[in-house]
Amino acid sequence: MNRLLLASIAINLLAFAQMAVDKRRAAKGQRRISEIQLLVPVLFSGIIGVVAGMLTFRHKTAKRSFQIKLVLALALFLGLVWNFWHGHGD
Repeated sequence: MNRLLLASIAINLLAFAQMAVDKRRAAKGQRRISEIQLLVPVLFSGIIGVVAGMLTFRHKTAKRSFQIKLVLALALFLGLVWNFWHGHGD
């Protein structure tokens, strides 16, 4: 496996774990992980981990503002990837 794939897997696992921790903290009334911290992994290919965490733990699934931010973070990530692959050929 190449390093980029291993890094992506690690980021997705981290994102999934963050969703689990934040859900547990929410249930216990403890200090939460900020939404920006939950979304940062998306900017580095962590969309699968965040969405899997949302669905597995039923966390942030009803919060429309988070879902909008998630889509925006994904769009930014995809735009960066597109620019990297297609923006160098001028």
